[in-house]
Amino acid sequence: MNLPFTPALQGQLRAWLNEDIGRGDLTAAALAGRPGRAHWLAKADGVFCGGVLVEPLFRLLDPAVRVRPLVADGETVGMGQRLLELQGPAAALVAGERTALNLAMRLSGIATATAALVKMLEGTGVALADTRKTTPGLRVLEKYAVRCGGGVNHRFGLDDAAMLKENHLAWAGGVAGGLEAAIAAVRANGPWPARVIVEAETGAEAEAAVRAGADGVLLDEFTPAQLVELVPRLRALAQGRGLVLEASGVQPGQIQAYAASGIDLISTSAPITRSPWLDLSMRFDRDS
Repeated sequence: MNLPFTPALQGQLRAWLNEDIGRGDLTAAALAGRPGRAHWLAKADGVFCGGVLVEPLFRLLDPAVRVRPLVADGETVGMGQRLLELQGPAAALVAGERTALNLAMRLSGIATATAALVKMLEGTGVALADTRKTTPGLRVLEKYAVRCGGGVNHRFGLDDAAMLKENHLAWAGGVAGGLEAAIAAVRANGPWPARVIVEAETGAEAEAAVRAGADGVLLDEFTPAQLVELVPRLRALAQGRGLVLEASGVQPGQIQAYAASGIDLISTSAPITRSPWLDLSMRFDRDS
């Protein structure tokens, strides 16, 4: 669950700080030269995520800030639990507080929602994956939060893997006329490790995708009962090839039924698009 601190991510942290601070924190004059100590508290139960961002973010404001993690990203926390401790110039602690907490609360909410779904899949061998439905500018962090919650990442972008969806197939000549040519064109123009996934909305489309040599088939909006019948047929068509079968459009209440259908993967945007933030707070320490 390592989070690479690329130059792009460092630039985003700086931009997010600047969004809040603007031309300068007007309260900084009241704290000039004063040291500060503070800690973060969880105000609800959940899975913590975003702690790795705290020190890099605060040190953009002042390199003298130090952060002592008490909980690692991906750990379950309880209401009232201390998450980390900070010390440094009080003006820097106040200036970075909101941005750091906003990021961590958002990411912790995603990790918490992911963990709840992953728990429902325990013992099934089926993995829970995210999608490209992410907040612009936050994709790397939101997908990191999914991993902290126990999920796996689907492709990060259009350059990771090729997924031929409904619009691709319609404009490429349809499943019957253009699928094999579309897969061949993608393979001829992409790097050799790239996988080709085909979205299918009917059993006939799924079977055509397997015959055309797709590495994976995304089975969209199928019921569990339909998949119980379809999955063995697709496995037989694949003739032992490492075909990945993925279900999407899954309602959380039916996730266990989908897992029992023989698929490999369930992809869902719900932890990112529907999760509430996990409430966190920063409190100053009186012995500062």
